[in-house]
Amino acid sequence: MNPTDDTKTVYETSTNVKVINSFDQMNLKEDLLRGIYAYNFEKPSAIQQRAILPVVGGRDVIAQAQAGTGKTATFAISILQSISTKSRDCQALILSPTRELAQQIQSVVLALGDYMNVQCHACIGGTNVGEDIRKLDYGQHVVSGTPGRVFDMIKRRNLVTKNIKILVLDEADEMLSKGFKDQIYDVYRYLSPNTQVVLFSATLPHDVLEMTQKFMTDPIRILVKRDELTLDGIKQFFVAVEREEWKFDTLCDLYDTLTITQAVIFCNTKRKVDFLTEKMRAANFTVSSMHGDMPQKERETIMTEFRQGASRVIITTDVWARGIDVQQVSLVINYDLPNNRELYIHRLVF
Repeated sequence: MNPTDDTKTVYETSTNVKVINSFDQMNLKEDLLRGIYAYNFEKPSAIQQRAILPVVGGRDVIAQAQAGTGKTATFAISILQSISTKSRDCQALILSPTRELAQQIQSVVLALGDYMNVQCHACIGGTNVGEDIRKLDYGQHVVSGTPGRVFDMIKRRNLVTKNIKILVLDEADEMLSKGFKDQIYDVYRYLSPNTQVVLFSATLPHDVLEMTQKFMTDPIRILVKRDELTLDGIKQFFVAVEREEWKFDTLCDLYDTLTITQAVIFCNTKRKVDFLTEKMRAANFTVSSMHGDMPQKERETIMTEFRQGASRVIITTDVWARGIDVQQVSLVINYDLPNNRELYIHRLVF
């Protein structure tokens, strides 16, 4: 791709991508197919129909599709089809921007690979380093992790990279942003030059697509046009609150609506999350909260309680805006407006 290509060309779906309408037609391993159907998948989604075979075929792939369309299962199935479980060598590395997302990916890989005896470890910050070392020394076919801890394990030589044949960047636009870009390159330089690279995201801005030229080889692009990344089926409203200090009273007025099912309230900073949580609780409202400065065990407990419905309202930062799958969430409130269009989409589409 020439960097001067216009946006229209960049965002068109690749025309030579074959569409496979059923999992049975993908020539997948029998044990993997059993896992797919046990996971209650019946028919592949649009992104799965187009992206699984190119990834399995060893091509570098840039895949963009809306949240909730099965991106995680797309690369999980592709990886499980591509690896061998005869040895315990790490053969696939999946990097994502948050610990919760890395753990969620691990659970999908393990569920789909349930009949394959696959080993998959979530290598994330905030957890016991000794436990990471023990698990990696035992041998893991797939590692799903956050860049900082993964790089630490590579430097310690507990995560051996010589047999890694596929690198997946989930939420690729976030992973290639300023906050993570250097860490990604730190990890990438320890991989074989022949490592297959696969990028997945709901949003892939033009500058990120240009950047992929540096580390991808003739990638297949399975992209939707920017204008097609809509929020169909989601009703959106705004409340014109003229002053910051009036937001709280407005939120209190809406509280009964929040607790009908489950709701997520987004703030832009950790400090605002703490402030709002404290103020809500002082007014006798039941809420939980989560952000990146909390201990990992506490984050895991809060996530579990929310997934199980024990907690109904969670106040959080954008640590929650990327790929977290909680089906029961029916209402999202932006207490603070997000800083860009992509974040707005990620916050609203669970």
